[in-house]
Amino acid sequence: MSDERPVGVFDSGLGGLTVARAIRAVLPAERLLYLGDTARVPYGTRSERTVMRYARICARHLASEGIKVLVVACNTVSAVALDMLRVELDVPVIGVIGPGAQAGVAASRRGRLGVIATRGTIASGAYVRAVAALDPRVEVVPQAAPLFVPLAEEGWVRGEVAERVAEAYLAPLADAGVDALVLGCTHYPLLREVIETTGRRLCGELTVADSAEAAATELATLLRERGLTHDGPGELRLRVTDQPARFGEVASRFLGADLESFEVRQVDL
Repeated sequence: MSDERPVGVFDSGLGGLTVARAIRAVLPAERLLYLGDTARVPYGTRSERTVMRYARICARHLASEGIKVLVVACNTVSAVALDMLRVELDVPVIGVIGPGAQAGVAASRRGRLGVIATRGTIASGAYVRAVAALDPRVEVVPQAAPLFVPLAEEGWVRGEVAERVAEAYLAPLADAGVDALVLGCTHYPLLREVIETTGRRLCGELTVADSAEAAATELATLLRERGLTHDGPGELRLRVTDQPARFGEVASRFLGADLESFEVRQVDL
């Protein structure tokens, strides 16, 4: 039977739209309900206790909408609140760090894996722990890359500025001899072209793993195994907690589609 309940996708703001985009590519028949907590973004500068509180509020809202799975598209929430949400919710919960780490381990041939992410995600050590659980022989070389976030939101994803920022962040990873790289922030897929080009110039061979794509693949497997797939038609509904106009201005770049095709509504949480 077809399960018509939506898949909930939660992020602190815009970045999780790259996860929604990846899900739509893999599972075009699914109904998605996206919530961006734009009233409280960014989460990466908050304490773990605050992030957990925000995550609980947003996850419960999506649960009240009758979702069948929750995809936590925020790396910060995935790092500090995923276990809590799995205990408290009655639906399966998928994060982005576990799938991203798995994709990175699979991509690395020499066991030297770079991870670029926000300062908060890097400081949490979540990717280091996730990779160690999968294969303790793989060494993780973490690198905070905070400037990629505003570049993505402003649309500066190509050109000299993006190239110079990419070189500054990737040069230490090249010096460390990494042969694979995990995009550990949902904003970073917008800069994938410049990251790959710069990374291969500095590192020689470099395989880039996208945590958004990896999470979408894990979701597809879970839905099939548990008989939760939807036969279509698919849809995407967008919810934000503040500044829907600003959200609309930049969301189309993250989705890779005209935002006029989707419903955007503000909710108070």
